[in-house]
Amino acid sequence: MDSVIQKATRIIIKVGSSLVTNDGRGLDHAAIARWAAQIAGLRAVGKEVVLVSSGAIAEGMLRLGFERRPTDIHELQACAAVGQMGLAQIYESSFRAHGLGTAQVLLTHADLADRERYLNARSTLTTLLRLGVVPIINENDTVVTDEIKFGDNDTLGALVANLIEADALVILTDQHGLFSADPRKDPNARLITHGVAGDPALEAMAGGAGSSLGRGGMLTKILAAKRAAKSGAHTIIAWGRDSDVLSRLAQGEAIGTELRAQTGQLTARKQWMSDHLQTAGAVVLDAGAVQKLTLEGKSLLPIGVVAVQGEFGRGAVITCLDGAGVAVARGLSNYTSGEARRIMRKRSSEIETILGFIEGHELIHRDNLVLL
Repeated sequence: MDSVIQKATRIIIKVGSSLVTNDGRGLDHAAIARWAAQIAGLRAVGKEVVLVSSGAIAEGMLRLGFERRPTDIHELQACAAVGQMGLAQIYESSFRAHGLGTAQVLLTHADLADRERYLNARSTLTTLLRLGVVPIINENDTVVTDEIKFGDNDTLGALVANLIEADALVILTDQHGLFSADPRKDPNARLITHGVAGDPALEAMAGGAGSSLGRGGMLTKILAAKRAAKSGAHTIIAWGRDSDVLSRLAQGEAIGTELRAQTGQLTARKQWMSDHLQTAGAVVLDAGAVQKLTLEGKSLLPIGVVAVQGEFGRGAVITCLDGAGVAVARGLSNYTSGEARRIMRKRSSEIETILGFIEGHELIHRDNLVLL
């Protein structure tokens, strides 16, 4: 069986608080340097990498003198603000040693729930990757209380995998992977080396809370794999302190627990659009545009739109209607309803002149469109 990391082009790597902070003793400069070196190796063989890193709150606790994770929300926010400074500094210097630039990106779950902010985040991350930069992502714990109370970066890693259509999610943790039972209590517990993301049996095996530093446990990792699989991303859960773990995974070595997605990327995205989103508006297409969409599998260009119905924002799900008012497709709009009205019946080459910017040459890209 081929390694999912060996074949992957775009990879999300998530590292937990206990690894980043050496179990709370302070930022582990040596470990971070090793991960940076391995990620530089992945980049050298053509792989795009996004790093989702916990550790800001844990580092802030150390810098501010907290012996235990605070329960007061404002103290947690203060820890996050202070700790994020150190986290960004060490990642920047570690990657710069290999000639790689980094970018700090702080996200909240709300950023990924709002369609316009979702597209902005997606565009920023894909642009950074195109420019050869390694994005370092963390939750914006300083300003959002819900993420501190309920959030975890396993989930964030999965959401980012969906956001930029990553091929794989690697969760580096302080465990060797998923076991059939708690290996600390059951000497007969065995490592689950392969599984199917979303298998309910895996969730039953993965009960238990996270460490005193982080919020996630093995269950959050299994649920993250399930979430990532919805966009076709495979997941590997591995021990972050294993020697050259990322390099060995990229060379095809089987390490930790590999959970495969059963649905291809495009199928998962189109199923998501078709079954789970309400449309915010509609566009009426001419016969030529209908043919290009339904028979030729093309994107929807503004020139093929004869009318815009309703009010919607950029990134909203809209319905494509034929001249008789029959829905033929659904997709994510690159432009607002007002912008769509200004560019409809116009050539794509005219968009930037009319609007003053260009978000895409298509009103709906074929990758973001599903036929009905």
